[in-house]
Amino acid sequence: MLSRVAENIYWLARYVERAENTARVVAVNANLLLDLPRGIAPGWEPLVAITGREAQFEESYADYGERNVVKFLLGDSQNPGSILVALAGARENARTIRDIIPREGWEQLNELYLFARENLQSGLGKRGRHPYLKRLILGSQTITGLLAGTMNHDEGYHFLRIGRNLERADMTTRIIDVRSANLLPKESAELGPFDNIQWVSVLKSLTAYQMYRRSMQVGVRRPDVLRFLFQSLEFPRAVLHTVDAVEQSVVRLPNHDSPLRVLGRLKRAVLGTDVAALQQEELHRFIDEMQVGLAELHDSLAHAYFLPVPESVAAVA
Repeated sequence: MLSRVAENIYWLARYVERAENTARVVAVNANLLLDLPRGIAPGWEPLVAITGREAQFEESYADYGERNVVKFLLGDSQNPGSILVALAGARENARTIRDIIPREGWEQLNELYLFARENLQSGLGKRGRHPYLKRLILGSQTITGLLAGTMNHDEGYHFLRIGRNLERADMTTRIIDVRSANLLPKESAELGPFDNIQWVSVLKSLTAYQMYRRSMQVGVRRPDVLRFLFQSLEFPRAVLHTVDAVEQSVVRLPNHDSPLRVLGRLKRAVLGTDVAALQQEELHRFIDEMQVGLAELHDSLAHAYFLPVPESVAAVA
């Protein structure tokens, strides 16, 4: 398989997964308003922190108000992590490899991008936001399922699977880090009884609530949520599951020694850490280490399989 084609498939999967995850995070934060006591509202700044683009946001917007944050995450063309930009990136990568992916996959992706662009104003308003985000989430899941069910499970499919699961691992760690620290305001005495709502929100951001209850068979508590989201091998968005899925695909590819070494370190870190016992600052440091490991994994994959980045482009980046 050509390096260019492998990279296009990889980024197609990452961009679709990124759009879906961002839509889910925005939807859950809006729904959290219904669960909290009157006068207490979730902050919107943590949603920008999840993407790691606070500096870029502050260059363009005066405050972290709801409408500003939603616009930044849904359709800001200057934000590389916005849903519209992610879908445009997925669409462009798919366009260049239309002979590799099923025609229905290209048509579904093109249709979803056009829907997201043409109905953006509806998504920015409170009344139209829920159906808009629901359509984006279901559309992204349709693309993921369609490609999994219709592509040959050859090298191309493994690059698709690698991209999807690496993006999932990245987003899962970001959501845990940011939402566990500062989702709700600081009035801890007043909000103590609502602490479990915060962790329910963390689970719902990953569509993990029902599977958590089924697997753990306990109430929603911080230690159990952390164990489930980091160390479950069965839940498809848990960090261990995503890293293991990447490993299963990488081992099928040639020239895999370097990526497998990085994956081995990541798995040992996840399995060897008692995440339930970590205090917030310790958890933050652990997640930072995981993020560095995931970035190293991407670099290792790029070096092993993708075309090198020209020096002029690397200097600008």
